[in-house]
Amino acid sequence: MLNLSSAPRLQQGLQTAGTTGGLQNLRNFNNQDFEHLRSLCLSQGLLFEDDIFPADTSSIGPNLLPKDKLQQIEWKRPRELLRNPCLIMDGVSRFDIIQGEIGDCWMLAALGSLTMQKQFLEKVLPKDQGFQSDYAGIFHFRFWQFGDWVDVVIDDRLPFLNGNYLSVHARTSNEFWPSLLEKAYAKLQGSYQNLHGGYISDALVDFTGGVQMQFSLKDPPPDLEDVLKAASKSRCLMGCSTSGWMRNTVLRNGIVQGHAYTVTGAVKIRFKNQWEHIIRVWNPWGHGEWRGPWSDGSPEWDYVEPEIKEELYRKKNDGEFWMSYENFREQFSWLCVCNCTPTFLDFGDQRHTGWSVERHINLWNPLLATGRSNWSSGAVSKNPQYFFKVTKHDPKSYNVVISLIQKNAEGVHDAQKLKIGFFITTENSKVLKQDFFLARDVSSCFNLSPGTYAVTPTTTEDREFEFVLRIFVKNQDDNENSNSQLNPAPPMDVPRQIQDSSYKAIFLKYAKQGSAIDALQLQRLLNDMVLQDEMTSVGGEFSFDSCRAILALMDLNSNGQLTLQEFGSLWRSVTKYMDLFRREDRNCSGFLDVYELKSAIQTAGLPVNEQILHLMALRYGNVYKRMGFADFVSCMLRLETMTYAFQNLAKGGPQVLMTVTEWLTLVMYI
Repeated sequence: MLNLSSAPRLQQGLQTAGTTGGLQNLRNFNNQDFEHLRSLCLSQGLLFEDDIFPADTSSIGPNLLPKDKLQQIEWKRPRELLRNPCLIMDGVSRFDIIQGEIGDCWMLAALGSLTMQKQFLEKVLPKDQGFQSDYAGIFHFRFWQFGDWVDVVIDDRLPFLNGNYLSVHARTSNEFWPSLLEKAYAKLQGSYQNLHGGYISDALVDFTGGVQMQFSLKDPPPDLEDVLKAASKSRCLMGCSTSGWMRNTVLRNGIVQGHAYTVTGAVKIRFKNQWEHIIRVWNPWGHGEWRGPWSDGSPEWDYVEPEIKEELYRKKNDGEFWMSYENFREQFSWLCVCNCTPTFLDFGDQRHTGWSVERHINLWNPLLATGRSNWSSGAVSKNPQYFFKVTKHDPKSYNVVISLIQKNAEGVHDAQKLKIGFFITTENSKVLKQDFFLARDVSSCFNLSPGTYAVTPTTTEDREFEFVLRIFVKNQDDNENSNSQLNPAPPMDVPRQIQDSSYKAIFLKYAKQGSAIDALQLQRLLNDMVLQDEMTSVGGEFSFDSCRAILALMDLNSNGQLTLQEFGSLWRSVTKYMDLFRREDRNCSGFLDVYELKSAIQTAGLPVNEQILHLMALRYGNVYKRMGFADFVSCMLRLETMTYAFQNLAKGGPQVLMTVTEWLTLVMYI
């Protein structure tokens, strides 16, 4: 069933550059570690039973079925059904999927698209599991949730009603990857009931960590055909949906109302001496197809060149069919396209283009919004703004995509969504664009002239909400001889660092006889070489005492001086902190407040709690608890060094009777 009610963690101020498509920050959902739990079950000769998502009605949900049917649900493991079950048989395909009683066509349409893109499928479906070796009744799958990839562990007990699958099942009786993956996604969403109605766009993002864009087929953009062509060429995931209040009603032409489908292809072929644009679509029911032009057995195929027909045409009742672009627009209401970066907008006369992305995780607070209303363009807000620069402009193509995602409160899966959106403003505060929708994910594309812009997330409601904001900006390589290729999942940006030769030259300039530097020389060096602009210098210079403390942290030989090697480590840390400071100082004030400091610490991957944050602000901040760059460097060096010291102590065994945050609280008092 498709939810058609509308169209299209807290880490304060967390910002990263790069993409969210990788598994670098994988975390265990509900702190369940797959390897540990499987090893424990194997050692004890037990089959895993998940007490967090148990085999009872709480995992089904109270309103999915009538009470009498809920009581009839039976849970069975694949090995209770068959002697030799398999997770995967002859590869993973959309044709494996047959929708069950649950109305989750939106999720299965996205899953059908996922099976066609192996670079995404391998992230969601790990290969280290099965029913043969090391079987313990436990499986795991991965999904992207609000900035992080999460690993979801399940047991393999599946729900049955009157001997039939309640969930999705495979076309082949002994293949179980669709049923188990759906169970893991149901656990992530809170219950099977929470899969009964949803949005293709949400599932596509959850399966990829990418950015999605929705296009109305009733009022399409003039370049929609170009979007489809670019999406197909760059291996995007695509889905579409029909409207209609009578959901799951099959029309005479075979199209299902209120239903989600997968878009599996888009090509132009020669037909009667002209070009015809046709679209291939798949129904997650696994049957039921379009009966109009270009459908299975239609006369249009008789006018197609034999080799093209052989490549494209399959007459099977498997739910997949072709239709013309015009019929596609007539029969469907929305098209959704998704990829790690907006490659579906890479069309026109473009060469060597790529997309950079910045991600921000933060909290919108109505108490910080003032003005005529929280969301009006004239409102004055102390909530965060995020700046980006456009350097390239092609009037024929889009160069900026903004994606804003709201997060449900922890453990609340069916909470009412807020109407969220964002403003885009220029340097002179002129509002260029404002978009608001009642949706989890609001994404829009723009064609902006070169310049600096600000994005302000907000909501029309008087409620706070956590959000993930991603800003994608198109970059063009001016070097026509560049060998760079379009990469749908670019690596994370590495912090800007000065090359070895640079820091060696700086060291030799200030060192005594070229061998070492003391605290006074370090002070001169840092003030001369680091505090070179208003942002880094406005918060004050490096004092002699702070440089003496820095030297003590970095002086491995305990002789009151830094060698070239020791200075190299310090210099890399300073340049890393400079990048971090610039990113978190969103209003370019030259200071970080407590919330920005917390964000910087978390971005650096260091532990922090409110007590540590309070102590750091008191010790290193000014009277307003704001921290300039010099004090920020001193603070971060101490925090990072003491964290590593604790980790080294903890390697010694159980005699360390405190946590890392307790240790850091103690050393911050000293």
